[in-house]
Amino acid sequence: MVLCTEALILSPVSTMSISLCYNSPGLLLLHSPKTRGPFLCNHSSSKQEQTQNRNELKFVRGKKLLKHLSTWGIGGPCNHFIQVFDQTQLVSAVRYCDEHSIRFIVIGKGSNCLFDDLGFDGCVILNRIEFLEKKEPGVYIVGSGFRFNKLGVKCSNEGFTGLEFAGGIPGSVGGAIYMNAGANGQETADSVHSVDIITKDGKCHSLSRSDLNFGYRSSPFQVMQELAAIIAVTFKLQQSESAKRTLYEYMERRRVSQPVGEQSAGSVFRNPSDMGVAAAELIDKAGLKGFRVGGAMVSKIHANFFINCGGSTSQDMLELIARVKEKVDQKFAVQLKEEVTYINPHYGDVNPDKDR
Repeated sequence: MVLCTEALILSPVSTMSISLCYNSPGLLLLHSPKTRGPFLCNHSSSKQEQTQNRNELKFVRGKKLLKHLSTWGIGGPCNHFIQVFDQTQLVSAVRYCDEHSIRFIVIGKGSNCLFDDLGFDGCVILNRIEFLEKKEPGVYIVGSGFRFNKLGVKCSNEGFTGLEFAGGIPGSVGGAIYMNAGANGQETADSVHSVDIITKDGKCHSLSRSDLNFGYRSSPFQVMQELAAIIAVTFKLQQSESAKRTLYEYMERRRVSQPVGEQSAGSVFRNPSDMGVAAAELIDKAGLKGFRVGGAMVSKIHANFFINCGGSTSQDMLELIARVKEKVDQKFAVQLKEEVTYINPHYGDVNPDKDR
């Protein structure tokens, strides 16, 4: 899907189970400076600095509803919730979860996540690393929590090509890299120069584009076992007099062809490979536009967008996805594969089916 753009990383299942809700929900208060400036991966922070920053975190326990973090507006409570505004806070949060055997997920704008109504049995880390630095003409260093559509608009308006398609994708930069989001013949990977990541041991690594093997809606991060989170991306773009015009052409096309303003997760399915036909066309030809299960419905505007048209549960959406897959398979002998990621309460692997 073109909206597979949420920086969603999950830790492996923890060795200690945690009850879904606390009897006395509250805050684990540790105060928190919010440094939003650009950074480079720093491998030499002292133990004293690490302890200090960890003690400045603020976890909300048992109260945060995941439907408020998802563009689908679906999802129950998580055990722990924390927002991180810089690299140091993210490292501290990851280490805290690791040391306390708490499974965790890192999310950005929630545009490709289907959370379960029962919530998540672990910690949800909301990525608010939102800086942008222009190093030189066409070279941008961007925090992984920065809005991808905002980046696309800025770069195109400044006369640089490569991310015009991003103007219509309301996810995060980290999610766009993770899913290799794309549309209109462009892909995120085409403009990537390097990616900074954090591994589960809390260490930072900078990976150059030549080290990374991207594919259609796939990236090496989806199978990187030690990945904790993407923290920043450097984009290198080419100058173009037509970039601004192309951006607004793409945005207008999206406005008239997609259910903008509805609660959706963007495209639900990947386009079948080597068929020359889009998933939306197959769903449409199967007569499924407007098909509904409970509060979940196939959009009447774009058949590969499923919308929460009022009170949809996670089970409504899962059943709708399953029934659409079944009907398309019956009619065309094509097995559609999801782009959205379903997060159940005990989910411990971002992508257990590596072919998805």
